[in-house]
Amino acid sequence: MSGHHISSDKTLLGVAAALLALTILTVGVYYIQIPAPWNIITAMGIAIVKATLVALFFMNLYWDERFNSMLLVAGLAFFGLLVALTLLDTLFRAEVIPTF
Repeated sequence: MSGHHISSDKTLLGVAAALLALTILTVGVYYIQIPAPWNIITAMGIAIVKATLVALFFMNLYWDERFNSMLLVAGLAFFGLLVALTLLDTLFRAEVIPTF
């Protein structure tokens, strides 16, 4: 059995600096006023990059066994499936017209 991986300070500070830069980029993108569908896509893209950095380096998935990474990806896939099925239900409902 192998020991735990201990990340260097240089790696952790580099990832923290990248996360800070991406957070500043997220705020900057808010003030640019990107048109409607692209602002969500841009914000989600930055958020996915930040979440990937956290999962890889702060949760040590980069150095861990690939099985744990597969479990993370499978969990995210099932979450995406759950959200997609929920959206299929709610997006195609008939609009309710309130009556008195």
